[in-house]
Amino acid sequence: MVRLFNKAPKKRHNNFIKKSTAIPRGRGASFSPHSTPTHQQWRPFLQPDRRLVFITLAFVLFGLIFTYSSSAFDSTSFFKRQVLFDAMGIAAALFLSQTYSKLQKIKIFSPMNLMYVTWVLLVIVLFTRSQANVHRWIDFGFFKLQPSEIAKVTLVIYVADYLNNVSGRLAKNWKLLVKPMVVAGITLALILAERDIGTPMLMGAVFVCMLLVAGARFKHLAIPAIAISPIAIHQLFFVSYRRDRIFSFLDPFATAGSTGYQLVQSFLAVGSGGWFGKGLGNSELKLEYLPAAHTDFIFSIMCEELGLIRVVIILLFFCWLLIRGITLARIAKTHFHSLVIFGLTITICMQAFFNMAMAIGLLPTKGIALPFFSYGGSSVIMTLVMMGIILNVAAVDNTQNNLREDVTNYKNRNK
Repeated sequence: MVRLFNKAPKKRHNNFIKKSTAIPRGRGASFSPHSTPTHQQWRPFLQPDRRLVFITLAFVLFGLIFTYSSSAFDSTSFFKRQVLFDAMGIAAALFLSQTYSKLQKIKIFSPMNLMYVTWVLLVIVLFTRSQANVHRWIDFGFFKLQPSEIAKVTLVIYVADYLNNVSGRLAKNWKLLVKPMVVAGITLALILAERDIGTPMLMGAVFVCMLLVAGARFKHLAIPAIAISPIAIHQLFFVSYRRDRIFSFLDPFATAGSTGYQLVQSFLAVGSGGWFGKGLGNSELKLEYLPAAHTDFIFSIMCEELGLIRVVIILLFFCWLLIRGITLARIAKTHFHSLVIFGLTITICMQAFFNMAMAIGLLPTKGIALPFFSYGGSSVIMTLVMMGIILNVAAVDNTQNNLREDVTNYKNRNK
């Protein structure tokens, strides 16, 4: 990964910064023509990346519109709850966009401690009441918590922190890969025990991408990949309902009355939308023909109502988010910041592309939500939490750059 670091300032420059950042005390403290300007006085809040803020708000807005539109008979109820989830997510994103870097320095919020909490939740959920024959949610009555959504964030943060500590040594010492692989393996195994294979596949792909950009070599990853391949083959081909999904994916119309029904209905929704769609709210397939129309298959309803041309715009927005995230990762000032931005960005974008590919038959059907759009509390809130962390890490680096520029400009003006 390419990282751009500023050269270390001279000692005299550091002394000047320390003096200039002293905040005046007293009730009447204010600027004077002879006082040194301080960064804290100029910018009381971190300035978030405007492009990411725009993308996030656009996704939230359109997500609410399609939650309402894709809900056939109970639109108001789903919409109200989704508004609440979005409000909670935005509040969390705003809080983290200003405080995440400070919280990360507190020992209780260390990456390994976050992983311990995540493991506890993933174990607890295995003993909860089964819902739709799976154990994925902890039901609090007013809210259902999905621990696997939390695991997406905590695993990325842990891996970024660990890789930051061993930066530059991965290529020479393959043993450094053992610890993060064990942590990731425990996390993915607990999620797999919930009868969820989509999330482990997504997180596993993100984990490998982070290792590669941090300097790991393909040959170091080949042996672990060969070791877990029997487990993957068993889960895909020797678990009956997953095997049926794979075969129905290969020829959905041959099983249109059983396992291929959902994918065939998705094809009908996508195809019937044509170039410009049937119009917002005019979907016919959402009328109990396409199961999970407001959750996993909301993209199919979007294609039916908007048409190909308008849906491509949404796809381009996800591409814009991916490009912007990678750009911010490339110019981050620390390896940790770079890996956090990269990991969280590709988690969101890869999940979006997996969901879209599933809806149009490029991947087997799986319960993977479309970020920002699919109805669901944990998914929406944790997606916005990811955006809040990205905004904070990027803003911290940008603020440090501005501080150096402000001090330098002040010195030049007062020579």
